[in-house]
Amino acid sequence: MGFYADQVVPRAVGLVCGTHYFRPWRQRVCEGLSGDIVEIGFGSGANLAFLPASVRRVVAVEPALVARRLAGSAASRSAAAISFVEVEGGRLPLEDDSLDGALCTFTLCTVQRPDIVLGEIRRVLKPGGALHFLEHGLAPDARTAKWQRRLNGWEQRLAGGCQLTRDAATLVRDAGLEIEAMEQRYAGGPRPWTYFTLGVARKPRG
Repeated sequence: MGFYADQVVPRAVGLVCGTHYFRPWRQRVCEGLSGDIVEIGFGSGANLAFLPASVRRVVAVEPALVARRLAGSAASRSAAAISFVEVEGGRLPLEDDSLDGALCTFTLCTVQRPDIVLGEIRRVLKPGGALHFLEHGLAPDARTAKWQRRLNGWEQRLAGGCQLTRDAATLVRDAGLEIEAMEQRYAGGPRPWTYFTLGVARKPRG
């Protein structure tokens, strides 16, 4: 699993998630971002093309070295400054209340501890700072949810730990972020993989 997880999965994810199918969704999730932001699960930089000109800097969190290399050309074309950081002990090497925004796309399904990840996002956001998120997850209808639970083990093995049964909205709320706007619907395609949640959540002021 070492070679597969390190070499195959990042390339497969970059290929699949970089298709035109995802472009309208990436455009929408990036709308309204500005200033200095952190992107959790930077991958191969698929969101860079959609960042508003008002984004000055992207602090990129991406553990897969292959994905970082694949991001090279996209990063070189970006008007925003890109810097990668390492997470140590689950903690971002960033100051409290230091960033204007955060971006997370198709990542909460994969990280081992989404509660810790979201807690760190909340910590580094300035009061009133916004998390823009786009995730797939647990469907509302029983038939699809049943298939998601059946397929979840295989999904984790084949897709680098990705899970089909997480609820992004609940995870975000449980982290103490206040959801300001959200859309949830099937995006088209195989239903176990395409129930999307698109939202903006803010760190409370005061």
